[in-house]
Amino acid sequence: MAITVIVELTAHPGRRDELRSWMDGLVAEHGSGQPGFLGSARYEVLDDPDTLVEIAEWESAEARAAHMAEAAKTGVYAPLADFLASPFRATVIRRLD
Repeated sequence: MAITVIVELTAHPGRRDELRSWMDGLVAEHGSGQPGFLGSARYEVLDDPDTLVEIAEWESAEARAAHMAEAAKTGVYAPLADFLASPFRATVIRRLD
């Protein structure tokens, strides 16, 4: 069953555009070819100039878990820490029918 992942990322003050650019490159290089990845979109938070929200769609929780395990092994997300003022928050949701 498909899932949605909502990720809130707060950049160091004034570095939101750098974070966005890095994430754009990451998705371009590693996103579209991932098994089970259906796509994502990024949003700005209007009253917080340092925060981005990404909403990603996955075919299943298992597909995302496999991706996250591979990402942890390769360290593809390691540079993210340089941009963040605080740990990111990820919420995984599934539609109720």
